[in-house]
Amino acid sequence: MTGMIATSVAVKNLPALHHIAGSRGMLFIHGDVGIATVGEFTRVKSSQTNTFLQGIEHRYSDEHDKDGPVALGFLPFLREEQEDLFVPHIFARRFSDGYSSITVCTDAQMPEDARHNYIEQVIASMLTSPPTEIGKKDNARHLSNLPLTPIDTYLSAVSEARAAVRSGQIEKAVIARDIELKSDTPLNIHSVVQFLHEQYSTCYQFSLDNMVGASPELLVQLENGIVHSNPLAGTTPRTGDPATDARNAADLLASKKNQIEHRVVVEMVHDALLQWCSYLDWEPEPSVVSVANVQHLGTHVTGPLSAPDTHVLDIARELCPTPALGGFPRAEAIELINKVEHMHRGRYGGAVGWCDAQGNGTWAVTIRCAQFSQDLMSARLFAGGGIVADSEPELELAETEAKFKAMTNAIMNS
Repeated sequence: MTGMIATSVAVKNLPALHHIAGSRGMLFIHGDVGIATVGEFTRVKSSQTNTFLQGIEHRYSDEHDKDGPVALGFLPFLREEQEDLFVPHIFARRFSDGYSSITVCTDAQMPEDARHNYIEQVIASMLTSPPTEIGKKDNARHLSNLPLTPIDTYLSAVSEARAAVRSGQIEKAVIARDIELKSDTPLNIHSVVQFLHEQYSTCYQFSLDNMVGASPELLVQLENGIVHSNPLAGTTPRTGDPATDARNAADLLASKKNQIEHRVVVEMVHDALLQWCSYLDWEPEPSVVSVANVQHLGTHVTGPLSAPDTHVLDIARELCPTPALGGFPRAEAIELINKVEHMHRGRYGGAVGWCDAQGNGTWAVTIRCAQFSQDLMSARLFAGGGIVADSEPELELAETEAKFKAMTNAIMNS
């Protein structure tokens, strides 16, 4: 047992979740639906996450809350590296049908009267506290944009990956690069998240442990015994001009290079999910998924679980990293990436999300993101693209520039 009691209380007029999380809390939302945390949390080992959650006594009055406490965190790009999972002691949650609740974990030894009073105080504070951290844009801030991966290094890595594809060693490899934005005043994570929420509401917005982003790609969602995934691969910029964007979308659908890049990802996700599903449904042709700065090819894949006790983390670990961030075959592609990329990805290219005590949860691919420094004076941004036989290094460089815009614009407008 963890020695904690979690009490879930239905609430009305819950503030926006990104305002509840602010700069210091944790956040994972899709639109207005998801989870926001405040206050203390317990960092747990990945192998002990499910046991820890199930060891918390859970009290609730509405069936929405029946699956209990949650853990939020990251799966890294490289499987051998450490997973980061956090169990919040206080979190708010909004469901897709509009129901919302606040869950408060307390010491099991706390007297009932004291517990009841503490929970009431926490809920009152969360419902009435205004979003004080967001102010006007800091027009006096000076930002410098520094390439961490030299451009020549990136272009050379793309050429090497393309050569490996053309020689038949691999089918695809994703080559990424990173930049650093440096500020002369502290950056405001809350303001960055506010911008992402306004501009990228269709994406999975997250802010955990100074890693902030808006990912368009669902790695896996497990809910009520049904698995969902929405792999993306193949990219073209958005210009803001409807006619130009429509032409770019049509070219994307017609592009042999992008169709090959996308097919590799969908086939891997499909084959991996079949381990847990008796059958799968998926779209016969990809559709165009548009976000504020780019358009992608996307395919929905869904199916029922064969074994009801399957945990979403097991599926996420098997899928991560997908060929959309690593390549195919996975081992050979990652070996090439480690050889030619000359940067440590860390959490970038892995997965970010949450799971509950019953094994349900949602995990997005950790892209369109930035790792903020502890002093908030800088942020490290990442972007990459899939390399196949027809890839052109300069065009791949331009694609990374388009992908950087999600976070550069968010930071510059904070």
